[in-house]
Amino acid sequence: MSEHILEMQGIVKEFPGVKALDNVTFSVRPGEVHALVGENGAGKSTLMKVLSGVYPFGTYQGKILINGQEQPFHSIRDSEQAGVAIIYQELALVKQLSIMENICLGHETARHGVISWDEAHLKAKKALDMVGLSINPSMPIQHLGVGEQQLVEIAKALAKNARILILDEPTAALAEGEAANLLKILKNLREKGVTCIYISHRLREVFELADRITILRDGRTVATRNKADLNEDKLISLMVGRDLTNVYPWKKREAGKSILEVKSWSVYDAAINKTIADVSFTVRQNEILGVAGLVGAGRTELVMSLFNIWGRVTGGEIFLEGRKLSLNSASDAIQAGISLASEDRKRYGLVLTQDIRRNTSLASLPRISKYSVVNGNEEIVAAEKYTHDLRIKTPSIEQKTMNLSGGNQQKVVLGKWLMTMPKVLILDEPTRGIDVGAKVEIYNIVNELVDQGVGVIMISSELPEILGMSDRILVMHEGRFTGELMRAEATQEKIMHYATGGK
Repeated sequence: MSEHILEMQGIVKEFPGVKALDNVTFSVRPGEVHALVGENGAGKSTLMKVLSGVYPFGTYQGKILINGQEQPFHSIRDSEQAGVAIIYQELALVKQLSIMENICLGHETARHGVISWDEAHLKAKKALDMVGLSINPSMPIQHLGVGEQQLVEIAKALAKNARILILDEPTAALAEGEAANLLKILKNLREKGVTCIYISHRLREVFELADRITILRDGRTVATRNKADLNEDKLISLMVGRDLTNVYPWKKREAGKSILEVKSWSVYDAAINKTIADVSFTVRQNEILGVAGLVGAGRTELVMSLFNIWGRVTGGEIFLEGRKLSLNSASDAIQAGISLASEDRKRYGLVLTQDIRRNTSLASLPRISKYSVVNGNEEIVAAEKYTHDLRIKTPSIEQKTMNLSGGNQQKVVLGKWLMTMPKVLILDEPTRGIDVGAKVEIYNIVNELVDQGVGVIMISSELPEILGMSDRILVMHEGRFTGELMRAEATQEKIMHYATGGK
C-alpha cells in the first residue's frame, strides 16, 4: 500500500496565455491535515479543481494517484466516488432551496423515485450538528448570512463521508468563535482518519492545525515542510519570495472632528426576526474605527441599514459633518459621501462579467455622465488612475474582473469606492480570502485614505486585523454595542468578552 493517500505528479494546467500550474507535485499522507498555502494566483485553487474533477482528465498534464492507483477523473462525480469532497472559497449553494435540500443535493435517498424527506431531514440535522450549527434544516438558504452559509457548505461536504476533504478558505466568512469551532471539528475528523487538505491565508490557523505544509508560488511547488520546521516569517518568505515586515502598518495619529454620527439607530427585519437596537456611534476624521463581533452579531446588517438596503428603520438619526441626512437608498448615501465596500465582493461589489473599467466607474456614473451618456474618456482616465495607484495586476483595464485574483478583485472594489470621493468609507471584511502580501497593500491604501481625512469603519472577523489596524474598537453582540475599547487597552480577551455579551 502506498505511503500516500494522494499523489499529484507533474501537474501542468494552462489557460490562454497563462500557465497556471507548472510541473506541480503534491502528496498527502493518510489521516493528516496538509496545508496548501501561497499568494492569490499561486495556483492553489486551480490545483484543487484538477483534483476534484472540475478540470477533467485530458485538460491538464500529469497524474493523480489515490492509494497508489491512477485516477482519471472526468467529472466531479468521479472524484466524489473516489472519496474526494471539496468546499470551494466561492459558495456553491442553491439559494432558493432549503438547507436540507442543499446538503442532500445529488445524494438523495429515494424509493421508487420518491425522495424520503424524513431521511433527508435526519441526514441534514446530523451534518449540521457536526459543524455546530443549531438551525432548522428546512430553512431556505437565502435567509442565512454568509457565515452560516459557509457552515452549511462544510456540512454538505461532511455528509458525503469523504476520505479526502478539501477546504478552500473555510473560515474566511467566520468570526473567531466559529473558526475555532471548525478547527476543533477538523481535529476530530483527523482522529477519525479523515484526511484534510487545508487552504487558508490565516497563517495562525495553518500552524494550529496542519501537520505538514506545501507552499506554491507562481504555479510551482516551492517546498513541503513539517510544521515544526517553519515559523510564520519563514512561511511568508517562501510564499511571497521576499521578507515582509510590519504586516499591520498602523500609524499613530490624532483623531479629528466628528464626520459621521449615528444616534439611537434601530432597525427590524421581520423575515429573519432580527433587530438592531438603539445603536449610537461616531466616526472621526483621521481614525480607523474597528467593529468586532461574532457572526450574526449584526455588524453587516447595521451598516447596510444605514443605506436603507436592510430591514425597516424604526428610529434614529444620521448626521454627516453636522448635517442631518435622510437616506432612502444606496444612491442617496453615496451622493452624501458615504460608501460601503460589502463583505461579499463577488455578489455585491463587482459585476464579474464586466471589465475593470466599467466596475471602477459603476458607483460614479452620475458624475461622469451627461444626458445619461457616459463620458468614455473620463471613465478610462479614472480606471487607469486607480488601477495604477492601487497596483492592480492586470494586462489592461479591459480585463474582466472574473479573471483577476481575489486580492486584485478587492482592489477594484476599493478603486470603485475611491472614485466616489467618500467622506466616510465603510469596509466590511476588506481582506477576506486574500493573501498576506495583498493584505499589506490594502492596509497601506487604507492608511493613506485616513491621512487624507477620510473616516474609515473597518468590520472584520479577524481579531489580529482589528487589533492591528484600529484606533478605536466597538464590539457588537445581538444587535447592540456592548463595549468600546481604545487601541492601547484592547486585547483579544476583552473583545471576546464583549462579543459574547459581557458587560
